Amino acid sequence: MKRISFAIILVCFLMGTFQLQGKSFEKLPAKLKTSLNAYSFNGPLTKGEMNLDQLLEFCAANQFDAVDITAYYFPGYPEVPSDEYLYHIKQKAFLLGLEISGTGVRNDFTDPDQAKRKASVELVKNWIVAAEKLGAPVIRVFSGTADTKGLAREKVVDYMVADFKECAEFGKAHGVVVAIQNHNDFIKTADQTIEVIKRVNSDWFGLILDIGSYRTDPYSEIAQTIPYAVNWQLKENLFINGMEQKTDVDRLMKIIKESGYRGYLPIETLGEGDPKVKVPQFLNEVREAMKKVGE
Repeated sequence: MKRISFAIILVCFLMGTFQLQGKSFEKLPAKLKTSLNAYSFNGPLTKGEMNLDQLLEFCAANQFDAVDITAYYFPGYPEVPSDEYLYHIKQKAFLLGLEISGTGVRNDFTDPDQAKRKASVELVKNWIVAAEKLGAPVIRVFSGTADTKGLAREKVVDYMVADFKECAEFGKAHGVVVAIQNHNDFIKTADQTIEVIKRVNSDWFGLILDIGSYRTDPYSEIAQTIPYAVNWQLKENLFINGMEQKTDVDRLMKIIKESGYRGYLPIETLGEGDPKVKVPQFLNEVREAMKKVGE
C-alpha cells in the first residue's frame, strides 16, 4: 500500500501537482509583480515632506503593481489610525490601480522581559486587524535586537517562537500572513531563519526575504530560504563576505524565477540620494531583469 501511495505521489509530481500538508497544489511557473516598500521614502515621510497619498501617487505614476506601506508611516503610530483613514488609503490605492502588498511593524521578541514581549505581541495583533482592513495580505515582523542578558540562544528562540505562534494564530483568524524579515539582527543566517519558521510551523507564518541582510554568501542563502518566502525586500546592494556590492539583479531574478516564486517583489532603496530618482532607476533594473527571465 505504501508503494502504491508513493507511486501516486510521484506520478502527481511529474504531472505537475504536489502535496503539501494534505493539500494538493498545481506546480505553476513563477509570476512576479513589482511593489515599492515605503521605507525607500523614509526621509521625506518622517520629515513631513511627503504623505501616504503622495506616496501612492508616485507609485501609480511609475507603474508599480503595488505598494508596501510600513505601519510607522501612518499618522499616530504605534496606534492604529481611524477606520476612516485606513479606508481612505485603501480606496485611493484601488482607484490608482495599486494593490497593497503588505505592511509591517517594529516589534522585539528577543527581550527577556515577558511584559515587553506581550506589548509587542499586542502591537502586532493591532496591526494585523489594520492590515485586514487595508486588504494587505501580509504583515512584516522582526526577531529583535534587545539585550538578552546572556541567555543561551536556545532559550531566546524558545520564547520568540511562542510569541510568533500566537501572532500567526491571530493572523490566521484575520486572513493575514505573519512574516519574519531576516534583518541581520538576532536572525542573521539562512539556517537561523529556517529554524524559527520550521518551529513556528504554521501555514500563516513565512519569510520576508531581505536580500541585503545575509552577509556571507547571499545568493546561496537566498536560494536556500526562497521556499519560505511570502514577500521580499529587493535592495540595490548586498553583502558578500561582509563587503557591500551592487546586486547582480539578473542573477537574482534567475534564482527567483527558477524557484517558482509567485507574488510581489517589493524594492527598497537605501542610502544617499533622492528616492524620486533612485527608485525609478532601480525599478527599471528589476523590470529589465524580469523581462530576461520571461516575466
